[in-house]
Amino acid sequence: MTEFENVYGAPSEDLVGPTDAARQYSPLVPNAARLEDALPGSLNGLAMLAPPGTVERHYAIALALRALAPGSHLTVLAPKDKGGSRLAQDLTGLGCAITESARRHHRICVTAGPGDALAIEDAIAAGAPRYLDDIGLWSQPGIFSWNRIDPGSALLLGHLPPLSGKGADLGCGLGVLASTVLASPKVAALTLIDLDARAIDMARRNIEDARATFLWADARKLTGLAGLDFIVMNPPFHEAGHENHGLGQAFIQRAAALLRTGGTLWLTANRHLPYEAILKPLFRRVNLVAEANGYKIYQAQK
Repeated sequence: MTEFENVYGAPSEDLVGPTDAARQYSPLVPNAARLEDALPGSLNGLAMLAPPGTVERHYAIALALRALAPGSHLTVLAPKDKGGSRLAQDLTGLGCAITESARRHHRICVTAGPGDALAIEDAIAAGAPRYLDDIGLWSQPGIFSWNRIDPGSALLLGHLPPLSGKGADLGCGLGVLASTVLASPKVAALTLIDLDARAIDMARRNIEDARATFLWADARKLTGLAGLDFIVMNPPFHEAGHENHGLGQAFIQRAAALLRTGGTLWLTANRHLPYEAILKPLFRRVNLVAEANGYKIYQAQK
């Protein structure tokens, strides 16, 4: 199998060949390069685990085709039930000749491009950042709850009191919670952290406040912050398309480590998620503040 110089996401090496030394381009891998910044014709091949969302997937594939060097190959794969069954149609719609195979519940398409330039630019435009008048925020397809205020955050916004001191928003998304937090003049500093580079980019556009700092990082592995007065968060509970309770639990553990004694965590979560068992050993007081529309709000004091 070909050893790839460039990779997007985490395609299985069993399916595409070696990628250990490849340069990463996924927005979900902190410190990765950005396909948006790759010069046309500059990439000597790329292997991509395609995103499941249609607009996001077309956008990523189009960016890769634009950056592909003449004579190089783009290998795109996805599970059949997460966009894989549509990969061939996606690529032919972008003007590419392909070879297609199936293995281990994945569809794998290979093309040398170059594709139809107009179709490629249309796909890039469709997946690019835009301002959404109905929610008053900059956003981009692929970000969590990219075109609406998710109900969990909305419920927390209705119960969040004015905060003070130094804090953080773990998994900040577009900056919805952070905007309300920064409305309090007693907030001295707020660090917004997200695993998705696109979310951080949009949060920078949505929040113009000298007290805000933006960090592209995995909140579960966060270092360099300590002694915080408060944390707000709407933690994820899906990973690679599957429900994973361990994600939110890891966010709670990290929050407890970052807060000072007496510091407060404000957490919104789906009602069915079993977070009480991990909150109670880590915090002196845990209060269920609200429960509505399938969500619950906790205030926990360390």
